[in-house]
Formats: sequence, structure tokens, C-alpha cells
Amino acid sequence: MDSAHRFLDSEAPHLAADQCLFQVIPAPYEKTVSYGGGTAQGPSAIILASGQLEAYDGASCPCEQGIHTLPPAPTLQAIESAVAGVAAMGKIPVLLGGEHTVTYGALKALRDAGETFGVIQFDAHADLRDTYEGDPFSHACVMRRALDMDLPLLQIGVRALSPPEVELRKNRAIHHYDADLIGRHGLPSPLVPADFPQKVYITFDVDGLDPSIMAATGTPEPGGLTWWQAMDCLAAITSARTVIGFDVVELAPIKDLHAPDFTAARLVYNLMGYITRARATNKTK
Repeated sequence: MDSAHRFLDSEAPHLAADQCLFQVIPAPYEKTVSYGGGTAQGPSAIILASGQLEAYDGASCPCEQGIHTLPPAPTLQAIESAVAGVAAMGKIPVLLGGEHTVTYGALKALRDAGETFGVIQFDAHADLRDTYEGDPFSHACVMRRALDMDLPLLQIGVRALSPPEVELRKNRAIHHYDADLIGRHGLPSPLVPADFPQKVYITFDVDGLDPSIMAATGTPEPGGLTWWQAMDCLAAITSARTVIGFDVVELAPIKDLHAPDFTAARLVYNLMGYITRARATNKTK
């Protein structure tokens, strides 16, 4: 695999796969996008942009923990298999989408591996529809499938819902901090509810960010999270819970517009940094 296909190859030390904490899984799956397309190119754009990152993320050099990039997993079955393999190694899967449906493969693999965990979703949309355009595995249904697996859910940054999704949230008492609440009143403290599982999987749809900083996504929605609101959320989550995996999905690259690709790569790397520093802190306690 050449350097264009390895995350942060320009800075990360070359280590054997089993020596790398972070296992990056490109997932160029795009089957059910319903507005703008292009998410199949998201993983390669993130990896290419990552070559321009600095090793120092502002607080530490998370790449020192090792970053290994696996071959692309283009189907849900391949995604599930890849995540299962990473989990069996005791490492952290980092899934790069692709449409949001890819998250289902990761959640199923971790649940089938015997993990007990909750899901923390950053998104403009609730993705709680039972079916969308006749497909229960649409990107608009992925968090409904998480509920079908009895996974507790916390939603952050949502600002577009259908009436049935609003009702489902009420009936299932789904934890949520929507974008308007955060924008007007700031982040709640603590961010993660006390009854939420200790282990979590973070799924970050890039349309959770405001379109002013993330235009390259199929369904941009105004009023999203700012960069620092998102970073404050991730810092709070990683300091309070153990992250067993995460994904960044729904980047749809725009030709000759590099900023969104780099923003997504930086998001991935910053989250690696928060996880790394939280693990180091916990070891010293």
C-alpha cells in the first residue's frame, strides 16, 4: 500500500499492524444517498488530506501510538469483518465513510464481539427512520438499526427530524442535545448522562458541523456545531467514557475545494488525540 493510501503516512511511524492502537478502515460504501452524492470518495479524500497534518495536534502526538490503515472495505459485510478483526486484536477501529450506513457494520461487529456499549452520534439528522425510500438500511435509518440492537443512544447537534422521529425520541427517551440548544445555551455539564454505558462508540456525520466549515456533504443543514463546540464535546466524552471505536462519515468531496477534506482529516486525528490522552490519564490514576 503506497503512502497515498495510509492515514498520516507523512508523520506516523512505520509500525507493524499489531503495534498500532488505531486501525483505520476506509469504507467507500455509497448505496442509498438521497440528495448530493460522492461519499464513496470520502475515505480516499480524508486519507490524502491527512498527509498534510502535523504530528502535533496542539497537545500531543497521537500518531506515536501507531496508525495502521487497512485495505478498503466496500460492503457492509466487509466492514463488519474488518471491525471484528480489529476488535479481536484489542485495538481501536477508525472507520472512514462512505455514507452513514457503514456505521451499522461497525456496531454489529462490536456487539457480536460481546461488547456492552452506547452510541454517541454527531449529526444534523436523527437517522431514526424505520425505512427510507423502501430501504431499512438507508443512511437515514442507521440509528434506528442501532436501537434494534438495544444500543443506548446519545444524539448531539441534530436539527432536522421527521415527525415520526420526534415521536420515537419521546417514546424511547433517547438522550439528545440538539444544535439549537447548544447554540443558545452552550454545552450541558456533564455532557454524557450518568446512566450511559462506560464504553462508547462515536459516530460523527460531518454534516453535524455547520456548512460554513463543512460544505462537502450530501445534505448540509444550517445551524450546525462550530469547530470548537465539536472539539469540546469530544474532549468531554473521551474524558468521561472509554471509546472503543469511532467513525467519520458522509464527506462528499468537492473538486478543487480542499478545506472540507482537511477538516475531516483533522477531526479524525484530533479524536485520536483525545482518546490517547484520556488513556494516558486513566493509566496514571
